[in-house]
Amino acid sequence: MTIQSTRSCPACGLTFNCDGQSGRKRLWCSAACRQRGYRLRNHPPADPVMVLPKRTLKSEVVYECPECEARYLGIQRCDECNVFARRVGPGGPCPHCDEPVAVADLIPGAILR
Repeated sequence: MTIQSTRSCPACGLTFNCDGQSGRKRLWCSAACRQRGYRLRNHPPADPVMVLPKRTLKSEVVYECPECEARYLGIQRCDECNVFARRVGPGGPCPHCDEPVAVADLIPGAILR
């Protein structure tokens, strides 16, 4: 008389017969679930990072003058100093003060690709 025991898979929750051929009880329902369990134990998920698009329109890019630190939206040359401004990143006008604000200023962990 053999007693069959059932167990639920810790990865997918599927109920399966855990009596194995070698005498050792199975913990996982399949090799895929065993691999998933290994990855979850040994490689914890990284912190979510916001990734911004590679290309943005010129009118959506914030530039900053290196001399007077004035910010411009879509304009690459400073009107006052007559020098080229450096690219801060994608952004837009602030809804409260209408000054150009970059996304990197609002979200410090944002990565530009």
